[in-house]
Amino acid sequence: MIKSIAQCQTSSFPAQVWQLDHGLTVIHQYLPVTPVVVVDVWVKAGAIAEPDPWLGMAHFLEHMIFKGTKKLPPGLFDYLIENCGGMTNAATSHDYAHFYLTTSADQIEHTLPHLAEILLHAEIDDEEFYREKDVVLEELRACYDDPDWIAYQTLCGSIYQNHPYGRSILGDQPCLEQLTPNQMRCFHRTYYQPKNMCVAIIGGIEPQPALEIIRQSFREFPVPSESPPHLLVAEPPLIEIRRSQVYLPHLEHSRLLMGWMGPGCDRLEDAFGLDLISVILAGGRCSRLVRQLREEARIVLDINSNFSLQRDSSLFTIGACLSSSQTAAIEAIICEHIQHLHDHPVTPAELHRTQQLLANDYIFSTETPGQLAGLYGYYQTLRAADLATIYPQVIQSLQPSDLQRLARQYLSPERYAITVMQPCE
Repeated sequence: MIKSIAQCQTSSFPAQVWQLDHGLTVIHQYLPVTPVVVVDVWVKAGAIAEPDPWLGMAHFLEHMIFKGTKKLPPGLFDYLIENCGGMTNAATSHDYAHFYLTTSADQIEHTLPHLAEILLHAEIDDEEFYREKDVVLEELRACYDDPDWIAYQTLCGSIYQNHPYGRSILGDQPCLEQLTPNQMRCFHRTYYQPKNMCVAIIGGIEPQPALEIIRQSFREFPVPSESPPHLLVAEPPLIEIRRSQVYLPHLEHSRLLMGWMGPGCDRLEDAFGLDLISVILAGGRCSRLVRQLREEARIVLDINSNFSLQRDSSLFTIGACLSSSQTAAIEAIICEHIQHLHDHPVTPAELHRTQQLLANDYIFSTETPGQLAGLYGYYQTLRAADLATIYPQVIQSLQPSDLQRLARQYLSPERYAITVMQPCE
């Protein structure tokens, strides 16, 4: 049986978690052997927080955060960080936005206050806003030259017809063109508040100095505003096969992308099990689909599987690229493999090999301060930071019967979405 979350949480979590008086969550782990400190600030202000008329706002705001404040005019933040030998970056997803800073331990007191300044007091200047809007629109236009992006967005829109996971993080051109600076200021002041944020600080800084510098840097938040409400409608299960056909000029190879809805973060044990199934099906040369379709039959150029953990509903995908137009045959073979998982448990040897692979991948992905800060912040934002370390234990506890149950519950050869992309004739 799958080891429960409660059983796994009896293991000690290596980081400390505090909540400051105003509600900001702080996660700290001291790594005495490293001279580097990484600070990763996570905000529950991803694309799912956007009201319908403001699509693309969360990602656009990520751009504008770096355009400065009244104290730090455009360009000065980057100069100050780089002058101290540091580096920064950011990313936006459906569930969150996060901003991270890497610097030497002796420079953290000179750099972190600047990151807090731009996050909490972004000016969102009118002139900078409209200038950056052109950059964001160009980024969106460039995505339409990427067939993989088109396939993924088409699939998400087909699966999530009610939940905002079905729309692009970048928004769409009509909505972006209508956005105003005042709307962005409202969105920022609504969501960039202490109870909606967590700060992970990992590396060569001890607990008390780390806590003190965060307390000082994040002490003054903007006056809260109230963004228009956003609706989060639970997506009903798929009850059919939903097909999308896309024809693109200049497309060199046909593609197909199949998708199934998985559990959200309230069912992490199931989510981790589906991650393992993903690798068994198409994760490397020894996986079932790669071995049959690419290595032996040579009827696909590439085939892969992916499990994307999301807060409300995760996404399990299988994608293939092929030189011919035999997408229907590939789809049928994939469905046969899904059915085989229903009918036959995986072998102990195959299970053990995949468990070791994923456990090792986890170890290799938790070696640096940046990796740890990202991992802890991610889990804290989706559910709880101390769940970040249970993955190997849950994976190792899985039995063939567990995977068979998960395949039957979440992966159906009769209920899925598929996007097929082919060159224009």
